[in-house]
Amino acid sequence: MKPLLCAAALGAAALCAAGPASRPTTEFSREEVRAWRASHEGAIVAELAGLMKLPNVAAGGSDMESNAERVRAILEKRGVATELLRVEGVPPAILGELRAPGAGRTVVFYAHYDGQPVDPKQWAGDPWRPVLRDRPLEAGGSEIPWERVAAPGARFDPEWRLYGRSASDDRAPIVGWMAALDALQAAGVARTVNLKFFLEGEEEAGSPHLEKILGRYADRLRGDLWLLCDGPVHQSRRMQVFFGARGVTDVEMTVYGPTRRLHSGHYGNWAPNPAAALVSILASLRDDDGYPRIPHFSDAVRPLSAEERRALAEVPDVGEAMMRELDIARTEGKGERLVEAIQRPAINIRGIRAGEVGSAATNSIPTEASASIDFRIVPDQTPEGVRQAVEEHLRSLGYTIVSEPPDAAVRSAQPRIARLRWGAGYPGYRTPMDQPVSRAVLAAVEAGSGGPVVRLPSLGGSIPMYLFAEKLGAPVIGIPIANHDNNQHAANENLRLQNLWDGIEIYAALFVRLGQLWR
Repeated sequence: MKPLLCAAALGAAALCAAGPASRPTTEFSREEVRAWRASHEGAIVAELAGLMKLPNVAAGGSDMESNAERVRAILEKRGVATELLRVEGVPPAILGELRAPGAGRTVVFYAHYDGQPVDPKQWAGDPWRPVLRDRPLEAGGSEIPWERVAAPGARFDPEWRLYGRSASDDRAPIVGWMAALDALQAAGVARTVNLKFFLEGEEEAGSPHLEKILGRYADRLRGDLWLLCDGPVHQSRRMQVFFGARGVTDVEMTVYGPTRRLHSGHYGNWAPNPAAALVSILASLRDDDGYPRIPHFSDAVRPLSAEERRALAEVPDVGEAMMRELDIARTEGKGERLVEAIQRPAINIRGIRAGEVGSAATNSIPTEASASIDFRIVPDQTPEGVRQAVEEHLRSLGYTIVSEPPDAAVRSAQPRIARLRWGAGYPGYRTPMDQPVSRAVLAAVEAGSGGPVVRLPSLGGSIPMYLFAEKLGAPVIGIPIANHDNNQHAANENLRLQNLWDGIEIYAALFVRLGQLWR
């Protein structure tokens, strides 16, 4: 198939629409898209693997410029008019536009092109050398030589895995979008919505400049709907649509003891032990089932609607399978299913440091102890509200709160001191599931997947969905395609090929069906 050839300049009144369509959209068929994909699997995987060879850690400077130019070229190959959206000193965001004749709505598809940092020592190979394996590494997957699949018409087992940083998080959607456009062009089927593609270059660094980018370029980024194509599908491997995500904030907490280490025999039971004090604080934040103990912490939580509760009841239960996979004999949540637990706020103790352990341990009282804590928050909680509740709780325990390391005068005057360093964070967000746009997205994804999908009121992870809605005034819905066992953010990240194939069919259905279904 020849690439789509359109040379419209960005900002022109009418952007190219990927060529004239000779067939009505009612003739769209996911089987036809699947057949096109089956005959182009080598080219699709090669395009993704070529992109994965570029290091893409957000702090990479010139690496990120190279990534932006490569992504821009991938979009422009399909006639998508592109522009790099810049703010000072950070990787550019990428905006692409593709109009559809007669379309009355514009849908913005989001992904990010940066990736998590890597520690090569933890990987089975070079993180920037894409590797195909015949099964997951944990199951003894063997490497498949690229020469084996280089010939035209070579077939790829859908259970094969493509290994490398950002294989699934989040380069796969970029290639999936473009393959869907290629398939529709080959079939001569028209899209029913105008498309915009927005690709961020700092998501894995916490999106510190996203608000500024959205504000500066708001007029060009506006659309009737934002679809976030980041994250994994349901653990049952069914496609899922999420209508919200938890927000997040975090704190680094340090408590103090004597200014020098003291012999635990000579001074134990007399000198305050900061490790013991910290453990006591942490135990006061949450109970053994993960429920918050902090007074007023959950006061602002928005209850789930009846529609959202119905959606949760329909989600397949993967609890027992996940317990076997993770070798755990109990879960938190007092018997709640996983999908129910992630709709609540969560207090996660992500690390503790005090003295040493094992062969490095000494019989002494440490001088200080620290914990790193993240708070996953839901609508209508805010980072400011969480901070207030936590600090009031610590004061009720007798702690003086400081933001800088205390000097000798403060340490001598205050019996209990806690230093808190708060991250900025952001609130959670949920689009109502019973809106016409929500029903249209669900129907289109079901058309592309060939069956019912998992409807999730809120994703357990955190994505700044609120920012797109707040700055651009459009509803936001998530449509992930990556496999749940993709080692996201960890070593040996991978993408199951069937998930990419499914994504292509779903994107094609969205491009074609949304304009018909959204009334």
